[in-house]
Amino acid sequence: MDATLLTRPAFWSEPEEVFFETSGSSGIPKQVAISKQALLVSAAAVNAHLGVTADSCWGLALPLHHVGGFGVAARAYAAGCRFAQFEKRWDARDFQEWLERNRVSHTSLVPTQVHDLVGAHLACPASLVAIVVGGGQLDAATGQAARALGWPVLASYGMTEAASQIATQGPAALEALYQPAPIPLLPIWEARTDANGLLEITGPALFSGYLGSGKFTPREGGWHLTSDRVLLDGRDLTPLGRADRLVKILGELVDPEAIERELVALSEGGLAPGSFAVVPIPDPRAGFILIPFFPVSASLPAIECALAHYRSRAPGFRRLGSPVMLEDFPLSDLGKPRRAELAARFQRP
Repeated sequence: MDATLLTRPAFWSEPEEVFFETSGSSGIPKQVAISKQALLVSAAAVNAHLGVTADSCWGLALPLHHVGGFGVAARAYAAGCRFAQFEKRWDARDFQEWLERNRVSHTSLVPTQVHDLVGAHLACPASLVAIVVGGGQLDAATGQAARALGWPVLASYGMTEAASQIATQGPAALEALYQPAPIPLLPIWEARTDANGLLEITGPALFSGYLGSGKFTPREGGWHLTSDRVLLDGRDLTPLGRADRLVKILGELVDPEAIERELVALSEGGLAPGSFAVVPIPDPRAGFILIPFFPVSASLPAIECALAHYRSRAPGFRRLGSPVMLEDFPLSDLGKPRRAELAARFQRP
């Protein structure tokens, strides 16, 4: 679809729902139905939170068929502001020049893209006032390095079922050092946790239902129970990872995503968040073994440094197996590792 069509009244005047795929990083993607009204409610909430006006310009550098990219176009329509689309293959320098040429004021990126901007030591154009970072957690070191170069990165937390953002840091956060959490809930959302610490949300931008095997299943009830573990402190949310990715190793619960974040920090900027994965592989003795997968393009010194530091302090149940380097590292359109595919491709020595 031509993204500019989403900034015209003709598209939004039709009442039908829009279907999006979830990322599918853990397995088979689902089709999520979201009403156009819900998408516009979300767009208006994000615009108000970030101070977007008719004089702003939303820039799209994410895939349009994912809700994060679609939401950028919806926000431009809701604000009645300019809209620009980065249509080249991702390149940090080209992106910087495109931002400046189009005088983009607001955009959304994933952590890997921010890492690329920092790695290329690129300064932020003066027009850009906010970057909503989603699709995964941007670590504190990379986020602060981006801020030092002028990039106004703001952590967010969202999901397809919520028409994109649930919680987003506001512009005032740019006055302090970057931290990936806590993240304040947008006003349209109410949140709570169940007995297992899983997030439940309710609000006017919730999805309508799921489509699978040719059958539509409508959402039931006013609250949606997610698979995400979070901490809630009033209206501040701290993501803790997905409950369905926890595994038991030698009798202890382990979060592979937490290990990935630790490796990013130990690499001191050498490893991009979301560019590699720690994948649990079933094991008859331990329950699971943890295997780190990297693309061959990743920095070998950074990998060796991070793994050496990690191994020097990791307890037995969090130990990592030998790293696997792949020529064709499987990533989703949003740059997330396809973990199920990585596990299927593992060959025991």
